[in-house]
Amino acid sequence: MDLIIISVFILGYFLITVEHYIKIDKLIPALAMMAVMWAIVALNHLPVFDINTELLELVPTHIDEAMLHHLGKTAEILVFLLGAMTIVEIIDFFRGFLGIKRLVTTRSKVSLLWIFGFLAFFLSAIIDNLTATIVLITLLQKIVQERNLKLWYSGLIIIAANAGGAWSPIGDITTTMLWIADKVTVFDLIKYLIIPSLVCMVVPFVIASQFKVFTGEFKMPQKVKDAEENKYGTKMLFIGLSSIIFVPIFKLATGLQPYVGMMLSLAFVATVAEIYSNKKFSISKVDDAHDEESDHSPVHASLTKIELPSILFFLGILMAVGALESLGILFNFADLINETIPNNDIVIVLLGHLSALIDNVPLVAASIGMFPNPIDDPLWHGIAFSAGTGGSMLIIGSAAGVVAMGMQKIDFFWYIKKITLLAMVGFWAGYGTFMIFRDYLL
Repeated sequence: MDLIIISVFILGYFLITVEHYIKIDKLIPALAMMAVMWAIVALNHLPVFDINTELLELVPTHIDEAMLHHLGKTAEILVFLLGAMTIVEIIDFFRGFLGIKRLVTTRSKVSLLWIFGFLAFFLSAIIDNLTATIVLITLLQKIVQERNLKLWYSGLIIIAANAGGAWSPIGDITTTMLWIADKVTVFDLIKYLIIPSLVCMVVPFVIASQFKVFTGEFKMPQKVKDAEENKYGTKMLFIGLSSIIFVPIFKLATGLQPYVGMMLSLAFVATVAEIYSNKKFSISKVDDAHDEESDHSPVHASLTKIELPSILFFLGILMAVGALESLGILFNFADLINETIPNNDIVIVLLGHLSALIDNVPLVAASIGMFPNPIDDPLWHGIAFSAGTGGSMLIIGSAAGVVAMGMQKIDFFWYIKKITLLAMVGFWAGYGTFMIFRDYLL
């Protein structure tokens, strides 16, 4: 029966991987996979377990308790993401990200490349790599007119955004998962990964700076119309980003899970947003009498833009992996890997390359269930780096790449020819730096 469940998971995984070819949203196989796997467990009365990480053994439990356990862990991640997404959308409601455009005053192609690179690297660490990519490509479209040049900038923004997300607990969904699962702490994650991640970004940018496409200057288009500006935009940008940065501080001070701090931050940002918009506080519509007013509420408008398909995809994936964990399959698979490949670095590097082909969320979710290593073990830092940056090797290997592909109509094979090797060199340089820091410097 375990073989059937594994086959269902592999089939669902395959359908998720080929989403762009079969034109079926990945949330559909993810939800179906999760439901079918748990149904097989229930109908066949299969024994389920909790993994006792202290005793390194499987403890029998009831299926209801196992599902509730995994649903609780999954909900922590989803609620956290909902809060972060809403804050970002509130900032965008006030057009706060337009303020970033004022930082771009150069006409040098190389200088602009580095400006975008560092903006992507640090912005993704705060608002996550997906959102940072959306913001910067939107900005790119307003600044650069030449099609080929925009493609090059977009490809390198993907590398920088994924590298920036790897060293921050709120920069990438996979690092957020590791943080919420108590596999890494904020300070150690930053200490071990910020320099390797920076190397992962800088090396490809140094190489690309020598390319002919980045020589000379570009022609500046007309300025953004004043009508697009909002007088509260800069303030909301500062307030929103500060509120997100506050979340790790709140967890450190209280010991509560990160989603609690994110909800507090959302409440604060929402209050300020409602005050600025001079509207009655209304996070959701109470009745039809308030429809017109609610439609103009920045909080309600932001909630309507939340990526619910992504939330449902994470629900399906994490609960499906939870089924494999409860059956002890992941635990046994980890033992097999440790016996076959005793060197963790090989396993981590393979995971990085796999994340270019396969969604990194289930890879990291499976890793969390497979390895009993303690919090802040170098294994977890390596996985955070590898899963976060490895996806840059293919444009379909990360959420940042997929959204850039859609926004700029980047061809899959163009990316392989022009960007893949740069991303691979950056990945290996970054992971080599991580190994040096881990073994000799820290």
